[in-house]
Amino acid sequence: MKVKSLKLNNYRNYSDFRVEFSDGLNIIKGANAQGKTNLIEAIYMCSIGKSLRATKERQAIMWDKERAYISLEVEKKFGKSSIEIILSKTAKKTVRINKIPIKKIGELLGELNAVFFSPDELKLIKESPEDRRRFMDISLSQMSKAYFYLLGKYERILANRNKLLKEELSREKLLSTLSIWDEQLSTVGSKIILSRIHFLESLAPYALLSHKYLTSDAEELKLEYTGLTGKTEEEVKQKFLQALNKNLEKDIRLCYTSVGPHRDDIKVTVNGIDVRAFGSQGQQRTTALSLKLAELEIIEKQTGEKPILLLDDVLSELDVNRKKRLLNFCKKTQTFLTCTEFEGEADKVIVIQKGKL
Repeated sequence: MKVKSLKLNNYRNYSDFRVEFSDGLNIIKGANAQGKTNLIEAIYMCSIGKSLRATKERQAIMWDKERAYISLEVEKKFGKSSIEIILSKTAKKTVRINKIPIKKIGELLGELNAVFFSPDELKLIKESPEDRRRFMDISLSQMSKAYFYLLGKYERILANRNKLLKEELSREKLLSTLSIWDEQLSTVGSKIILSRIHFLESLAPYALLSHKYLTSDAEELKLEYTGLTGKTEEEVKQKFLQALNKNLEKDIRLCYTSVGPHRDDIKVTVNGIDVRAFGSQGQQRTTALSLKLAELEIIEKQTGEKPILLLDDVLSELDVNRKKRLLNFCKKTQTFLTCTEFEGEADKVIVIQKGKL
């Protein structure tokens, strides 16, 4: 899988921009605040259908314009395709694949598989469980549209259960209705949990190897899914139902569902130490990067296509040895790397100044 070209119109600080890419290492170079991150954000948006940074996507439209346009050409094993995204200040976002509008974002997933890493991705290790769940969910959704739709279904059921917990009903009415939602929640939730467990089991060996490679065999990385677990969907479902029953009074008091895949986490240890609580910033950064490099491997294994790698301002945060090893790893797939300075070999160097080549 390769991105051949990108066109931007009124997107962030790009008024009218077109660039072609190499199939190897693409260095996107320039001073700070010139638009380097905006460029790879646009590429990633064509992968997952959402902005990396903007909570409201209209914020990505150039301030004095009504619409922004992104167009990207992708080459895969079985031919080329195009992805277009139109953002509007007055209408819903439009996404087109090969000129045909799609109705749901789920239809976009898999058209361009991408792994993104920036210094902000440290939150994957050091911040809330939500960030680690999001990491699993984005990876799994790129590999399986069925998983993406399963997530949406779970969120709708969860919202209905939480809404019920807030209503003033007789206890008898509340319990009888909750049992209906609990059955649905545990059925769908068990599928999500088992998918995540299998994902982590597949990811862990690659993460271990990536981490050993980046640290010159000095550190050993281990991953563990924490929360509801089991070997089969039925086993997980029964544990989920038991947990819902056990937490019933707590859920009624708090007015939300306190157990389920929306509360689960990943435990990450380096040399037996919880890296989130006790790891140095350097260890946390390398660990997060190891997970992302492992994600590349697992997506390729699952889909048969190499995903692209997007690295935003990563080199400045690494020591010389890890920088060298990362650049060597980048030879495995098409890579887009932003930086202010670059010394080394690259297949293409793109210099950006105020949103222009």
